[in-house]
Amino acid sequence: MSDAKTVRFLDRTTPPHIGTLILLAGISALSMNVFLPSLPNMTAYFDTEYRIMQLSVALYLAVNGALQILIGPLSDRYGRRPVMLTAIALFVVASIGCIFSPTVEIFLGFRMAQAVIITGMVLSRAVVRDMVPQEQAASMIGYVTMGTAVAPMLAPALGGVLDGIFGWQASFWLLAILGCVTLWITHRDLGETAAAQSASFREQIAEYPELLTSRRFWGYCAAAALCSGAFFAYLGGAPYVGSVVFEMEPATLGVFFGAPAVGYMVGNFVSGRYSVRVGINGMVLTGTVLTTSGMAMALLLFLAGFQSHWVFFGFMTFVGLGNGMVLPNATSGMLSVRPHLAGTASGLGGAMMIGGGAALSAVAGALLTPGSGATPLLWLMVTTSALALLSILYTIRRERVVVG
Repeated sequence: MSDAKTVRFLDRTTPPHIGTLILLAGISALSMNVFLPSLPNMTAYFDTEYRIMQLSVALYLAVNGALQILIGPLSDRYGRRPVMLTAIALFVVASIGCIFSPTVEIFLGFRMAQAVIITGMVLSRAVVRDMVPQEQAASMIGYVTMGTAVAPMLAPALGGVLDGIFGWQASFWLLAILGCVTLWITHRDLGETAAAQSASFREQIAEYPELLTSRRFWGYCAAAALCSGAFFAYLGGAPYVGSVVFEMEPATLGVFFGAPAVGYMVGNFVSGRYSVRVGINGMVLTGTVLTTSGMAMALLLFLAGFQSHWVFFGFMTFVGLGNGMVLPNATSGMLSVRPHLAGTASGLGGAMMIGGGAALSAVAGALLTPGSGATPLLWLMVTTSALALLSILYTIRRERVVVG
């Protein structure tokens, strides 16, 4: 579709409205953590152990990562619209299944099925790349991800209020209702944006080495995965640093913990505003420099003896700022290497970020031991940020030598 074509909301003969894309990506983000405050009540309801109930997060993420590898190729072959509509419908069924599950095993099964809504996150990015050129795609993705940054920030508080008034099932009723609304809007607003594929699914699979052998694709993937990996390492280690190292109260820790989210929204705004003017490589390079510089400065201050929660969490805004600039632009780069495989690139890149993030989160938890302080976490974050910087420098050099 041409970016010059007029967009009319709820008219699937025109390109989808950006509000629809934000909704699709936002419900994917919301479903990940809206129910977390209900875990203790759910543990009691199903008469199980808390560690079993926590599998509703781990298993969801595992299926989430696996599905991203499949969603892209399916949408490249059969189209964005049918794959998206099917996924949303399955999500609604899975959400209702969670509500009426009689046992924790059945609940976990439906919870894993809910992960199909990651289709909204994967394909909203692919749809943007279908519609507009590379730099403009980075700009639109920046605005979409800026909007979706709000969902995971507000979701736990919303889930806690719903649980207190209506019980743990309320969060899943919310997801089911939002799923129905999203299904209707998507049906009315999202026309097909992918180019028609004449090849069979097997023939299309045979084209994937064209993407997988592209060094630029892997360069953008590595820059995105490593930069976001610094944030995932923060998620794995910051609760320990705040509660054990700095002895912060839970309410205070909750306020400081959101520091990267503030930077992330600013970074996404900058991406939306300036990606077309600066170019995606310049934005990714700037984002990785900011992240690496911020983490290096925090580490130096800690090594110099300036160890406080103000220094630690204050410099974490650089992680969010860098990610907000890197992820939309690196994602646009991934999707632009082979535009006819944009769905595949979006899914594979997302799976790499989820998998790498989960691994770095675990590493952060293992590095932080009694008496270690926050320094091991800062070293890990400096290292991953620096590797992201090296990845985009390699990608820029590769692009100057040859496209491919």
